[in-house]
Amino acid sequence: MGVLGVLTAGGDCPGLNAVIRGVVGRATERGSEVVGILDGWEGLVHDRTIPLDRDAVRGILGRGGTFLGTSRMDPYVHAEGLVSCSPTLTKNGIDRLVIIGGDGTLRAAMRLSEEGMPVIGVPKTIDNDIEGTDITFGFSTAVQIATDAIDRLATTAEAHNRVIVVEVMGRTKGWIATHAGIAGGADYILIPEFEYDIDEVAGTLRHRHESGRRYSIVVVAEGIDPPVGQDAVETKKDAFGFDRLGGVGYRVAAAIEERTKFETRVSVLGHIQRGGTPVASDRVLATRLGVAAADLAIDGHTSVMTSVSGTTIEPVALSVATAGIRGVPDHLYRTAATFFG
Repeated sequence: MGVLGVLTAGGDCPGLNAVIRGVVGRATERGSEVVGILDGWEGLVHDRTIPLDRDAVRGILGRGGTFLGTSRMDPYVHAEGLVSCSPTLTKNGIDRLVIIGGDGTLRAAMRLSEEGMPVIGVPKTIDNDIEGTDITFGFSTAVQIATDAIDRLATTAEAHNRVIVVEVMGRTKGWIATHAGIAGGADYILIPEFEYDIDEVAGTLRHRHESGRRYSIVVVAEGIDPPVGQDAVETKKDAFGFDRLGGVGYRVAAAIEERTKFETRVSVLGHIQRGGTPVASDRVLATRLGVAAADLAIDGHTSVMTSVSGTTIEPVALSVATAGIRGVPDHLYRTAATFFG
């Protein structure tokens, strides 16, 4: 029946191990061998693999991260695509791949399939911004972590009559900020999809405090532009040349404090949103996606990903998934804005 390879690439995400477990469980049930590829694309290029069976994936369902490891390497940016991967594929007898990753990973997966390698993608990102699927695993966990943080920060903000700016992940889209802001009762939410006027934000917060409310919480996505008149946030590069974001919350806080004269503090949640065990709904979703991916691979499909449509899992072309980045819709942000101030 051939050998199915599975790898995780890009940033880590709660639920990755549940996907791997789902792939291995279904594939072995159907009589297929499975090879785990270590450290994402690096392992595929440099032949770092391990055999996987049901015993190998026992006990990993609730673990955060990915026990296979991951990296930011892109086989078409840092290597030569299928040419660089072929020795590992041939040596291990791998004739189809399940690739778990975000938009960049899925673009690389699509290019592999265009070169003739059968590939099934599983969309992965806490940012929930992949086209062609209603939700991605890991998002619910990230939102819960951010909401818990907002709840805790609200109590200390109230005790000291402060404004606290909470910076959450969201490189280009503001799904986490919007959902966590709604769930945590934020007094303002700033996301990349919608322009904001920092004077309007400050005026709203000033009115709130003058009306007797002792504190305010402002949730910002890391990818928003800094307030008008402030310098752009300096970005650094990681080992593979990708931008490392973070810090715009400090620009927003400084602008708010300058305009309102209220003591304003910042909490940058950062990688805590990615770490730890996935919530139950992400474990279930990730398992379903992994099982479906194994079925699609064994049944001979290629260049598709497993996607969520309502309550069902369906295949969607990788070309759809990589066509753009899915943003927060107007109606959802308007719902959040109902409670600004």
